[in-house]
Amino acid sequence: MSFKKNLDYIHLSKYFYTLSIVLTIAGLICLAFFGLNYSVDFKAGSNVDISLSKPLTADQVRPILKNMGIEEDEATISPGQDRMNIRFTQVLSEENDAKLRTEITKLDDKASFEVNTVDPEMAKELARNAIYAVLISCIGIIIYVGIRFEWRFAVAAIIALLHDAFMVISVFSIFRLEVDLTFIVAVLTIIGYSINDTIVIFDRIRENLRFAKTKTRQDLINLVNLSVSQTIMRSLYTALTVFVAAFFLFLLGGESIRMFSLAMVIGLLFGAYSSIFIASPLWFLLKSKQKHKPAKAS
Repeated sequence: MSFKKNLDYIHLSKYFYTLSIVLTIAGLICLAFFGLNYSVDFKAGSNVDISLSKPLTADQVRPILKNMGIEEDEATISPGQDRMNIRFTQVLSEENDAKLRTEITKLDDKASFEVNTVDPEMAKELARNAIYAVLISCIGIIIYVGIRFEWRFAVAAIIALLHDAFMVISVFSIFRLEVDLTFIVAVLTIIGYSINDTIVIFDRIRENLRFAKTKTRQDLINLVNLSVSQTIMRSLYTALTVFVAAFFLFLLGGESIRMFSLAMVIGLLFGAYSSIFIASPLWFLLKSKQKHKPAKAS
């Protein structure tokens, strides 16, 4: 598999910029009106996960909740083939917890229960710490890239990785996918993967820049296109390898890591093109605006 050296990545980037802008706008609208579908990790309440030996329907469980004094809008029942999930908007008391276990056991004597409870203060703290983790990682990356390269590389890199992270958030918001703690881990992993892939291309651009004569805008375009073409196979092979692993982890993994795997799959797809069609062209735009100092007369 090979790519033509004269492929104009700078020209092609406008299509990917358009795609990213459209998804960003759609994501902002969904976040503004609907927000994220937070799991029990970020919302106060109780989440009861029941493993069953035979299928139970929501109609069988609803009367049990009514007898416990829980209204229909205070609990969401999600039945499955061999499990059932009940999400309570309020923290489940010990008395109601015992009643629920007793009544469900009458319907299925082999049922097992897993109850997760988050109080309001803990939910706020988890959400706040998740935001801090992303911001601190971004600041660290800016400092690292700024020291190793230059500020233009740092700006382009941070925009590219924020793009990858926000694309994942947008998709989860648009399709109302559940956001839990593993989602935060996936976003931080995607950020690390994105900056690693971007640095490889930037390092090649910097290396080629030392020996290239970039007197015109077209010379700079040719430099970026050459640098990307020299590293694109490495980027694609790396992305494909990690994508296959994450995809099969999503298909065959357990329920507890399903959202982590899905976030990784989505993030890898966006990260595969952001380093090539977002970060590198953005550096070119910043570099092309640089004013060259006139050479001193000898």
